[in-house]
Amino acid sequence: MHKHLSITINKEDYLPSFEKSLKEYSKKANIPGFRKGMVPAGLIKKMYGNSLFVDEVLKTVDKEVINYLEVEKLDIFAQPLPIEMNVAQLDVNKPENYTFTFEVGMKPGFALPDLAKEPVKRYKVDITEQMVNEEVERLQSRYGNMTEPESVNSDENVLNITFIETDAAGNEIEGGIKKDNSVLVKYFSESYRPQLIGKNKDDVFQVELEEAFEGKEKEWIVNDLGIESASGRHFKLLITKIGLVEKKELNEEFFTQLFPGGEVKTEEEFRNKLKDQLQVQWDSESRNQLHHQLYHILLEHSHIDFPQEFLKRWMKTQGEQGQQKSEEQIEQEFPNFLNQLKWTLITDKISQENNIKVQQDDIRQFAKQQLLGYMGMNALDDSSSGSEQQWVRDYIDRMMKDKKYIQDSYHRIQTQKIFEWAETQVNATEINTSKEEFLTMNKEHQHEHGEG
Repeated sequence: MHKHLSITINKEDYLPSFEKSLKEYSKKANIPGFRKGMVPAGLIKKMYGNSLFVDEVLKTVDKEVINYLEVEKLDIFAQPLPIEMNVAQLDVNKPENYTFTFEVGMKPGFALPDLAKEPVKRYKVDITEQMVNEEVERLQSRYGNMTEPESVNSDENVLNITFIETDAAGNEIEGGIKKDNSVLVKYFSESYRPQLIGKNKDDVFQVELEEAFEGKEKEWIVNDLGIESASGRHFKLLITKIGLVEKKELNEEFFTQLFPGGEVKTEEEFRNKLKDQLQVQWDSESRNQLHHQLYHILLEHSHIDFPQEFLKRWMKTQGEQGQQKSEEQIEQEFPNFLNQLKWTLITDKISQENNIKVQQDDIRQFAKQQLLGYMGMNALDDSSSGSEQQWVRDYIDRMMKDKKYIQDSYHRIQTQKIFEWAETQVNATEINTSKEEFLTMNKEHQHEHGEG
């Protein structure tokens, strides 16, 4: 929906400010043959009068448009667009009353979908013994001690390697790739690993990438070397260091290191604690997936009639200063622009109808959680007394002065609050699933909606 707005300005509305700007300009003008401030007003008017006149007329129109919008409280998308504004009609020697017409894009009314009637699924990932075993091993390795055996003796050895590009005969290629990397023996293909057992530091061996690696490990190596494919690529590998992580023993000392409260004393308690933590992590993933469903339901089931041609004309004016966007650019960007605009209208409507607000304290708390997250702490760790430490307060105060940070945080918190509200509106069917099924389903969902 859009409408036309006609604004008429009288001579009395703009002439006084035009005369004033003319006088000010004559005081500042630098014109050869005249002292600064002594240039005759007639000469200034002749040289610069028309451009100053046009500026003042357009400024006056702008003020009138803004004033009208404020008084009438029109709910619009963006600044009104002038229709065939002929600046050539503005003549400094013949000041007149002028009428300008603008096109105004009004925000359309629309209804939100009834979330209670939408089919929504909430997934519950079953935490298996295998998942707990993998987490136990991961923590044992992460907190283990790195040793340096003399030679390669296990699939678990970590090798610091320099990759040096060669031809098929093993001769170094001048200007070829030379890159350091850290690789576990088990990253090599299963058929290749036996050749590594017994190798020592400073040993060099020749590989063809296609044979030495496979699957996702090959893909990772190829990406790290900055090449497109492993096919036909030869390297000699120099071992600069051999490492082995001695896994932590499962004892009370290790349990207390991970859970300082002292409530975990046995391996069974440790495993139960990890199982609970994994459940919390996967419940969080499931909640994110539910939010994805809600996002698409709100976006796809809210029917909004946009003034598309007006919006395309408005987009055309939004290029870099003095550069309008081309028709091709607009057609390419328009679907994404319309989606973002639609989501903005939906979130504004939900926020207004349900009194969802983002307060300054919400942003301060968000900044604090972010900071402590970076530091690997939680909100209880930063102060035993319960009050914020000075360094935390200083950081938050600094971020509260950053306009871009405030804007980004506001949108993130608002979005989170909107999804929390939406969760309370749905009657979700709970479905138990495995980790693998959940990941596959999530990947297909994102692929279907073209998300990264």
